[in-house]
Amino acid sequence: MKLTHVDEKGVKMVEIGHKDIVFRKAVAKGRIRLKPETIKLIQEGKTKKGNVIATAQIAGILAVKRTWELIPLCHPIPLTGVDISFEFGKDYIEATCEVRAYYKTGVEMEALTGVSVALLTIWDMIKAVEKDSTGQYPFTKIEEIKVVEKLKE
Repeated sequence: MKLTHVDEKGVKMVEIGHKDIVFRKAVAKGRIRLKPETIKLIQEGKTKKGNVIATAQIAGILAVKRTWELIPLCHPIPLTGVDISFEFGKDYIEATCEVRAYYKTGVEMEALTGVSVALLTIWDMIKAVEKDSTGQYPFTKIEEIKVVEKLKE
């Protein structure tokens, strides 16, 4: 990749010192497509690595708390709450991450990070049953990760 323009000011974190502390909330969602038989294994608790949903939930919460360490220009935010939930479809699991804080900047990056890591954790825990005979993942995919709500009061 060729860099065509470099800003003479360089990279910087956005100054938020002048902003008021207010309630912030963001909700992000995303899906992982899986084979229906994999969904059944997860629901019945028969996966080799253990409880997929509980592990994905914990991983997502941890990711939310560490977003500022993973995305270079994010501010560390004193979070007041994180909820990660899952909904099953015939061939997918949808993850929802809600993040809340009283702070000077929004929490949408935290919500997006939480959903992304929760879905990646599901993939990691079920990859053995999702692979085909050549070791590929023809059906498995993560999709539609997006912010569905952002609130500032």
